[in-house]
Amino acid sequence: MKERGILIVVSGFSGAGKGTIMKELLKRYDNYALSVSATTRQPREGEADGREYFFKTVQEFEKMIAKEELIEYARYVDNYYGTPRAYVEEKLSAGRDVILEIEIQGALKVKEKFPETVLLFVTPPGAKVLKERLEGRGTEGADVIRSRMARACEEAEGMDRYDYLVINDDLMTCVEEVHQIIRGEHRKSFRNKRLIENIRQELAELNK
Repeated sequence: MKERGILIVVSGFSGAGKGTIMKELLKRYDNYALSVSATTRQPREGEADGREYFFKTVQEFEKMIAKEELIEYARYVDNYYGTPRAYVEEKLSAGRDVILEIEIQGALKVKEKFPETVLLFVTPPGAKVLKERLEGRGTEGADVIRSRMARACEEAEGMDRYDYLVINDDLMTCVEEVHQIIRGEHRKSFRNKRLIENIRQELAELNK
């Protein structure tokens, strides 16, 4: 029987590079699936339903909430965003490791519902590096950078509730580290109860 996949939630400061790490991980290894969120916002040019997002009407989304078809959801700027349970379950059952890229509150909700979830928090080596990276993008004004740094202060309060801290200093090293963390999680004894039971039975048979 195919080994079940693991649910991994990745969070991190804006500018920490979590999106880049996820893209590189998916490019380098074929066992990962990035969870596709559902949203009530309008598709942007070039976006396709089921690829970037599952696009829903408010009525459809609220029906999903009522039927408990979402692992977690939140409302930002008049739009709902959430993680559809069926999509995640399908990928996990097929043996794929599913990655959700969501913020801290959502991550902790997922861990509460699914205690076997692995929580990863991506951070640069220090706060100065984070500020330099945000400034180095050259796409945001001083006010936006200030608000992102203030948000990072809040997010830092929840860092110790994650299973792993991933320090994104060198991208390729970081991608390999994330991959090895997930490989190690597959070998944890609580994820291998059937194998343990089989070995115990075989030993009992051989020792008769």
